[in-house]
Amino acid sequence: MVTFLLGLVVAVLFSGLAYRARSLNLPGALAAAGLGTVVFGLGGLHWAVLLLTFFVSSSALSRLFGKRKTRFNEKFAKGSQRDAAQVLANGGIGGVFVLLHLVFPGAHWPWMGFAGAIAAVNADTWATELGVLSHSIPRAITTGKPVERGTSGGVTIEGTLAAVLGAALIAALAALMAAPEAGKVGDITFLIITLSGLAGSLLDSLLGATLQAIYYCPRCKQETEHHPLHICQNPTALLRGYAWMENDWVNIACALTGALLAVSFYIFL
Repeated sequence: MVTFLLGLVVAVLFSGLAYRARSLNLPGALAAAGLGTVVFGLGGLHWAVLLLTFFVSSSALSRLFGKRKTRFNEKFAKGSQRDAAQVLANGGIGGVFVLLHLVFPGAHWPWMGFAGAIAAVNADTWATELGVLSHSIPRAITTGKPVERGTSGGVTIEGTLAAVLGAALIAALAALMAAPEAGKVGDITFLIITLSGLAGSLLDSLLGATLQAIYYCPRCKQETEHHPLHICQNPTALLRGYAWMENDWVNIACALTGALLAVSFYIFL
């Protein structure tokens, strides 16, 4: 009970600081406080370290070179200030594995699932935030054809390298803090989590190029995630994908893929 209350206090404190720093809006801060309480209070320090590493690094990258990224605001539906849906889309799957850890306290696979989920969303965030600044021409992950910078499903060498580094950072921490019950797989935890995180990020790009809802603004003649209105306040029309498949659902799929792959690697190895 003491640990849970301490986790609640820490989660509220960090969420409040993030709100004041405008990394989260008010609903986002409330969602982060709830998620943080689950991870900090029910998981413990090791679990909290991975979540905080993702949040701090992704928030820092969202603000990095902010002026250079403003030209992409017309494409992305959400900015650097995260809302509740974004918080839960990126951290909710990890929270589920914290709860599974309580149900199976002696098992190591919930930790692997948690680390895989956080590695995937960290890889995706790093790829997005740094990929749009790359010097190489983005290419559609499905066809390899050149696309505009910021186009959903567009990938670059630099963005992919950023995804690898983002996943590797979480993987390194996960391997460093691997529980004793990890057994022999503990020796290759870093590789498992890195590959799982990268795979989740690549799936995110694939869904962005195929199933994610992408709209078109006839006034600006631009593809965008904004709907029903573009930033110019002109109505946008569905260009491709499914209207229900918003970016938050794509992020959930990214996190779930990283988690399930990490658990699968662990079980079969």
